[in-house]
Amino acid sequence: MVSKSYSNLFEMSCGDGVDFRQPFKSLPRVVTSPGIISDPDWDTRIDGDSVGSASSVERKIIVANFLPLNCTKDEAGQWSFSRDDDALLMQLKDGFSNETDVIYVGSLKVQVDPSEQDQVAQKLLRDYRCIPTFLPPDLQQQFYHGFCKQQLWPLFHYMLPICLDKGELFDRSLFQAYVRANKLFADKVMEAINTDDDHVWVHDYHLMLLPTFLRKRLHRIKLGFFLHSPFPSSEIYRSLPVRDEILKSLLNADLIGFQTFDYARHFLSCCSRLLGLHYESKRGYIGIDYFGRTVSLKILSVGVHVGRLESILKLHATVKKVQEIEQRYKGKMLMLGVDDMDIFKGISLKLLGLELLLDRNPKLRGKVVLVQIVNPARSTGKDVEEAITESVSVAERINLKYGSVDYKPVVLIDHSIPFYEKIAFYAASDCCIVNAVRDGMNLVPYEYTVCRQGNEEIDNARGSDTNCHHTSTLIVSEFVGCSPSLSGAFRVNPWSVDDVADALHHATDLTESEKRLRHEKHYRYVRSHSVAYWAHSFAQDLERACKDHYSRRCWAIGFGLNFRVIALSPGFRKLSLEHFASSYNKATRRAIFLDYDGTLVPQSSINKAPSDELITILNSLCDDPKNDVFIVSGRARSLLDEWFAPCQKLGIAAEHGYFVRWNKAAEWESSYPNHDFEWKHIAEPVMQVYTETTDGSSIEPKESALVWHYLDADHDFGSCQAKELLGHLERVLSNEPVVVKCGHYIVEVKPQGVSKGLVVDKVIHRLMNNGKTPDFVVCIGNDQSDEDMFKSIDSMTSSSAFPAVPEVFACSVGQKPSKAKYYVDDVGEVVRLLKNVAGISSHREAVSHGRVTFRDVMDYVD
Repeated sequence: MVSKSYSNLFEMSCGDGVDFRQPFKSLPRVVTSPGIISDPDWDTRIDGDSVGSASSVERKIIVANFLPLNCTKDEAGQWSFSRDDDALLMQLKDGFSNETDVIYVGSLKVQVDPSEQDQVAQKLLRDYRCIPTFLPPDLQQQFYHGFCKQQLWPLFHYMLPICLDKGELFDRSLFQAYVRANKLFADKVMEAINTDDDHVWVHDYHLMLLPTFLRKRLHRIKLGFFLHSPFPSSEIYRSLPVRDEILKSLLNADLIGFQTFDYARHFLSCCSRLLGLHYESKRGYIGIDYFGRTVSLKILSVGVHVGRLESILKLHATVKKVQEIEQRYKGKMLMLGVDDMDIFKGISLKLLGLELLLDRNPKLRGKVVLVQIVNPARSTGKDVEEAITESVSVAERINLKYGSVDYKPVVLIDHSIPFYEKIAFYAASDCCIVNAVRDGMNLVPYEYTVCRQGNEEIDNARGSDTNCHHTSTLIVSEFVGCSPSLSGAFRVNPWSVDDVADALHHATDLTESEKRLRHEKHYRYVRSHSVAYWAHSFAQDLERACKDHYSRRCWAIGFGLNFRVIALSPGFRKLSLEHFASSYNKATRRAIFLDYDGTLVPQSSINKAPSDELITILNSLCDDPKNDVFIVSGRARSLLDEWFAPCQKLGIAAEHGYFVRWNKAAEWESSYPNHDFEWKHIAEPVMQVYTETTDGSSIEPKESALVWHYLDADHDFGSCQAKELLGHLERVLSNEPVVVKCGHYIVEVKPQGVSKGLVVDKVIHRLMNNGKTPDFVVCIGNDQSDEDMFKSIDSMTSSSAFPAVPEVFACSVGQKPSKAKYYVDDVGEVVRLLKNVAGISSHREAVSHGRVTFRDVMDYVD
């Protein structure tokens, strides 16, 4: 069972219970209505012992699967805790100011009896600023060892579930456990959050659903997420059945961090291919536009705590161990490998490379030793057992084949050793090899580089000059996250045993000056890009990503894991049908502009022709003598003429306003009657080349324009070709009176000056010249081309163009960033809106003929 909990765990740290005689402390801010944040009118005086109180102290809430603590229980049943100073989460504190209050939320690596959980929680918060998340044993098993280690971890390391007999296929029950666990973590984070200025930093793939649960409760939470593992390519990731849920949850963060650009690129590709999202780079920062919010990406590899490593190097035990190791392998080149025992670390491939080296170079036998330190496996299973068996088997074979009584080419240390002893091996080794076939961020090369710098104590023990130059040699797999930052290392393809053997041979053949230059280059980077630098940089970027939280209005939509927050301008709001109908009824002259695709008919509809109901509604609107109704569309005039043939009084602006007709009896007008279309002979052959080389693309010829469509092409390739086509057309048409634009999966060439905004401006000015100045203007649209209409109307109403400012209803279909001031949910609501006011017009027409009374009309509006 899950531990019972106080509403705010921080109160527990102040004593045995809550003193209700004291004034209430500040509760977390709550959203009382969209975009409005309120504070309770309670005492917010600061209690020095409680971090739950409102305070000016900067607070960072660090959330991870495990707390950075060591836990033991003695024979008397008493718990003992201590900080794990070697844990990354503990070390990142150095990147924050000394005044920052850092709070940790995570689970313990041991199970605590439910009867002890409240006591343990109080102790951890009071002594270590930690809030434990107690997961029931069965949930912990399904969440961590199940979904995380059996589903996510292999997939993120490019291992597809193809073997039915290994239990690798997706298990919905394990994902449900993952959801429940993330929900429990979110509950604990909410106990820690107190003010809007608190920053929450979530770590790694165990908690990828946490951003959704937190954003659902606090729309303006300052939330960062860092993925320490690789992120696979879209071809791999898309095989995950819950791919969309996880992507959408990550996008509920303000900042998402990755170790390398490759991982970020894969994530962006997934967002594009699976969710249809667009991204761009501005001033060095990559951002994804997600429903009005810009989700920023951070690319920076984790560093090591240089000071911590240097302090351990100075220990007497470490110096003594270095002497012992160097004496034991005196006269031999000592190579070192330090890896976790799992199937992706490439330990056996590394040993095969050494075997090939010794086979090809007999003179190196007896002179080269590889010490392989194997850290305990973090997961269990048949794959791990096979990896252990294989590594031991290869090591034994090499020692049997090339070893002797006093020489073993491979020394396998497969038991836990103290950290200082590992540091000593770093300091004493001539070469370090990391041969993982896939790894998010391996810090072993960084630790090795720092330790090879040594110190005065080690130099004195060696009898060396303290001013002597230090050396190091690194062999790093190109599939490891730290590889791009180590330009002086030998980069190898771990799958190529020849590659590994060659790199090992080059390492034995380096001159001292080469070793020194490589070491100095790596040491400068590692020292300047420490864990503190990484944490400080991430915190800065998170603050920048959240700077506009209060400049926009937030709306929450979606259920469950599809939840998201839409950020819109403060004046953007849902159109009230009652208010619209009332204003419509009071107006004396109306101008109505309607987009077609996505506004009057759904974008997804196969049959794009208007329904009989829509034709009836439009005719009712047009029959009202107070109305001038226009369809403003990008479609060809011949098609619009055919579709709206029954609408005698309907105005139509085709091809974004290039052709305009005021009613069916009128002639088509063109803003450019003498326009030369010779440019089509230049543009069309260019488009044809790209159509032939881009499967799924097509050309749509119009009277005034040419459009290249790539909606059905491969997303990435289509986007790439579109950018290339855009540049190509701009070059060849640079002297032509046309513009080349990229739209929603299109590249369009059209005459200069043609836009929906200009046609709206033209229509309104003609109405005014004819004495029909509107006092009620409606404009409804759904895409980027319709924004020109909204902008034009806003510009006209804010100037002195109208004798009296009309009431304007610029309305976007769907909640999304727009220049419009209103929105409606979908096409169905647009049709209902028009049907409602069409009914008003019909009733007024009946009044004029004496068929109904004016009271009937008002009752209809009500």
